[in-house]
Amino acid sequence: MKIYLAGPEVFAPDAIELGARKKSLCQHYGFEGIFPLDNEITPSSSPVETGLLISRENERLIDDSDLVIANLSPFRGASADVGTVYELGLARGLGKTIHGYSNDPELYQDRLLSLCGPSASQQAGTLCDRDGLKIEEFDLHDNLMIDGGIAAAGGHFVLAQKKAAIFSMTAFEEVLIRLSRSA
Repeated sequence: MKIYLAGPEVFAPDAIELGARKKSLCQHYGFEGIFPLDNEITPSSSPVETGLLISRENERLIDDSDLVIANLSPFRGASADVGTVYELGLARGLGKTIHGYSNDPELYQDRLLSLCGPSASQQAGTLCDRDGLKIEEFDLHDNLMIDGGIAAAGGHFVLAQKKAAIFSMTAFEEVLIRLSRSA
């Protein structure tokens, strides 16, 4: 079974090593890990064309995979990496099973409040950020569409027991363990 390994690891200085570690864990549990940087891209003279080529090739990798596991740890904000979320949505639209994990067990609404601050003038019974915009209060781990998509696809959303480094492999490995038990 081929698993596309979505997540912000591609931005890390040691991205290739992180991808290799994840692929090794996949192999240990009887799966084939596909890392976004597995693509062999010849950069174009245009950064725009190179970026679009990478996008097309990663979509092809997702299409060729059986399922997706995504690192949904907060990245550059209160929520998961936007590119990773796009990849989950694409996989869900293709009818693939999607799974996620986060190395931050804090609820989305609490992370939003920490990042954005509460509104000085809360609406009656509604939690709002400093700009007066409503904050989702569903006790979910990320935006309701992320948690909802994973649940609807029959996937697992595993949380670290306590906050861990963004690229920790513990929660990722727990998803693999659960998959190997159901395979």
